[in-house]
Amino acid sequence: MSMELEQEDILEQFKQLITTEDKIAIRDFLNVQNISDVAELIYAYPDDEATIIANMAIHRASKVFKILDFTTQKQIIAELPSNKTAELLNDLPADDRTDFLEELPKTVIRDLIKLLDPNERKITLSLLGYPEDSVGRLMTPDYVFIYAENTVEEVFETIRKYAKNSETIDVLYVINEYGELLDDIRIRDVILASPRKKVEELIDGRVVALNVNDDQEYASQVFKMNNRVALPVTDDNNKLLGIVTIDDMLWVANEEFSEDMQKMGGTEALDEPYLDMPILKLFRKRVGWLIVLFIGEMLTATAMGFFEDEIAKAVVLALFIPLIISSGGNSGSQASTLIIQAMAVGEITISDWWRVLRREIISGLLLGTVLGIIGFIRVAAWHAIIPTVYGDHWIMIGFTVGFSLIGVVLWGTLSGSMLPIILKRLGADPAVSSAPFVATLVDVTGLIIYFSFAYLFLQGLLL
Repeated sequence: MSMELEQEDILEQFKQLITTEDKIAIRDFLNVQNISDVAELIYAYPDDEATIIANMAIHRASKVFKILDFTTQKQIIAELPSNKTAELLNDLPADDRTDFLEELPKTVIRDLIKLLDPNERKITLSLLGYPEDSVGRLMTPDYVFIYAENTVEEVFETIRKYAKNSETIDVLYVINEYGELLDDIRIRDVILASPRKKVEELIDGRVVALNVNDDQEYASQVFKMNNRVALPVTDDNNKLLGIVTIDDMLWVANEEFSEDMQKMGGTEALDEPYLDMPILKLFRKRVGWLIVLFIGEMLTATAMGFFEDEIAKAVVLALFIPLIISSGGNSGSQASTLIIQAMAVGEITISDWWRVLRREIISGLLLGTVLGIIGFIRVAAWHAIIPTVYGDHWIMIGFTVGFSLIGVVLWGTLSGSMLPIILKRLGADPAVSSAPFVATLVDVTGLIIYFSFAYLFLQGLLL
């Protein structure tokens, strides 16, 4: 509660200051605020967002800029004068600058790159040259490297000289004369070592590195498994090119999660904030998937037409169709969501398919049995209340509903669990096996299962 009051106080103070147009007072005020509080100011006063950035010390301004959403960043760059834009872009860490630029149209990128200093321009062009979603797009060249023959005393001299612009000094990177990565070493080990001790005596050769062409999602898994704040990035010849830090991985994880959630909902991933996206663009993102799903559901109508005669003979069967197919779709959606999540966090891989299958067979049978018993009890209860509803064959109808639920739920569970693994094996995104797709698949097959049990139990009675 106190933090909310403090934030409201900051907003009110800024509101009063901005009306005075006293640039010095505004600058002094902004430069003593927390970075996150300044970001909130920008969101609260969008008309003054460029003014806020322009009136901050450039190093603080770049820290604020990199935590803003892309739409706000783009608006600020469009409103800032060229000299301020140049200062801001040059001060941004190379990885954050690349992340921002790659979202812009090519013509805009070309104009902004011209504003960069020669060295920063070279770095940016190099990073932009790597494949999209690769580790190369995330890495920063700002790190501290040392040599195996350096003493601890020399290492500290290197840190004092070069660490100012480094992304992190928690980890130092040991290379040879050819720039090849030998090992990494934690700053803690250096601090505790004797000044005359050499680096080669501290290294253990257990370095974990990423390749510059590795997928960002894979890199996120490596970070998780190794509990690191930063990882070195090398080329195919083991030459050290840069590092990737944990804050970059957190952004990647957030973006991947959002994208997967959208795919699982049966829509294309949104590349802009929902409220900022034009209606027509939002329409295009959704209509394609809806058409595909609609065509899939047409198969359900076709299947029902195939069993038209059976439904006409035993109209009572039609009453349970929504119950049957929805139960199968729900179980499939549950299974697909669980498996996709487990695959996303690295809990299961393609090689675990048999273990998953065995578990889901058992789960599907247990879940289906519970629902099947409830379905039978429902038929029995309605017969007890209104004996004429299901007639003399209510027990067989109850068996039909009960066993159909077992079969449909089992099939839905197996489909939902195996489809993501199959798609992964084929090189596709498992999230594409979204809940709507699984539900559509189970709808069609569920009808076949239902009427197969109806034939089994009701042939010669109602059919």
